[in-house]
Amino acid sequence: MNYNDDLRDTEIIVDLGKLGKNIRNIKKLIGPEVALLIVVKANAYGHGAPHIVETLMKNGADYLAVATLSEAMELRDYHKDSPILIMGHTPDRYLHYAVDNDITLTVFSDRQAHLLNQIAEERGKIAKVHIKIDTGFHRLGLNGADREATVDAVSDICSLKNIYAEGIFSHLALAGEEDDEKQYRLLVSVIDRLKSRGITFRYSHIADSIATVDYPQYRMNMVRVGALAYGMIGFTTGHVEVEQIMTFRTRISQLHHIKKGDGVSYDYLWKAERDSVVATLPFGYADGYPRNMRDKGYVTIKGIKCPLVGVLCMDQVIADVTEVPNVSEGDMAIIYGSGKNEMTIQEASQLAETNKNEIIARLLHRPPRKYI
Repeated sequence: MNYNDDLRDTEIIVDLGKLGKNIRNIKKLIGPEVALLIVVKANAYGHGAPHIVETLMKNGADYLAVATLSEAMELRDYHKDSPILIMGHTPDRYLHYAVDNDITLTVFSDRQAHLLNQIAEERGKIAKVHIKIDTGFHRLGLNGADREATVDAVSDICSLKNIYAEGIFSHLALAGEEDDEKQYRLLVSVIDRLKSRGITFRYSHIADSIATVDYPQYRMNMVRVGALAYGMIGFTTGHVEVEQIMTFRTRISQLHHIKKGDGVSYDYLWKAERDSVVATLPFGYADGYPRNMRDKGYVTIKGIKCPLVGVLCMDQVIADVTEVPNVSEGDMAIIYGSGKNEMTIQEASQLAETNKNEIIARLLHRPPRKYI
C-alpha cells in the first residue's frame, strides 16, 4: 500500500480528460508535420509524471522531456518504450545509465560526445543525442556565435559511429521579438551550414510553450510544450484552447468560534475585527503552498471565498469562514481550482509574486495525486 494515497484529506486532483483535450488541441494547432515533445520535468510540473504519460502519448505526444537523469530513470521504470530526452546536463560518470536504458541525452561538447561514443561501443549500442546550441540564452550549449567552431564540433559529433545525432536545438530567452528572431536565425544558420556538409537531423527545435503559440514560424519540425499542456497560459498574440487540469483541495479539520479581538496563529498577527468563525485546514507550506500568501490567499468553501488569516504554518492554515452558511467540519475547501470563485494557478502566481510554473512545480509529493 502507498500510505500517501488515502490517509489524508489534502489532495491534488488531476483531470486526465482535460489533459488529453489540451494535447489534442495543441497537436491540431501545430499540424501533423511538427512533432510534439511534452516536458514532464519536475514531476510533470507537480502533476505526477509517471501517471500522465499514457494520456500524453495516446493523445498525440511524440516525445517526452525531463531535466535530469533521475527523472528519466523514474519514467523509464514506468514506461519502457516512450522516447525520453534529458534536456539538462548529465555528468560523465552517469552516461552509461542513459545508454543502457535507451534515454536520449543532450550533449554540448565534443569531448563528452567522444566519451559517450566509447561507452556505447563497449555496450554494443547506439547512443541517441540532441545537440544543444547556445544562441544567446547562455545556459547550456555549444557557442552558436562562433559558427565555424560550432559547426566543426557538431560535424565531429555526428561522425562518431556509436552516436545517433537525432536532433539539434536551442532555447529562446523570450526577451522580446527582436532578440528571439536573432536567436532563431542563429540556430538556422548553424543548421544550414551543417546541411551544406551533408549533415541533417530528424528533429530541430527551439519553440517552448509560449513560442509554440505566439511564433508559429519558429516551430521548425518539433516543439517543446510544458506548462501549456497543463493548462497554463503564457501566450499573448496567438491562441489555443487549453484548460487548467489541476485542483488542489482539502477539508476543514476544526471550526473555532472566536470573539472580536481574538488572535489566531503565530504572533497574533491577525486579530478578529468582529465575532468570527475560523476554520483550521490541514495544508501548509510543507505541501508547497507559498508562505507569503498570508493576508492575500483564500480558499473556496461552498462557492464562497474565505480569506486565509494569520501566519501560514508548515502543515496547517486558518481561514475566516464567517460568511459561509451552515459551515461544518469536513466541508471541502478548494485551494487551487478553476471553478467559480476558485483561485486559479494564474491568480495564485500573481498573489505570490512569482510565475505559474513555480506555483505548480513546488507542490511536493506529500499531497497525494488522484486521477480522474
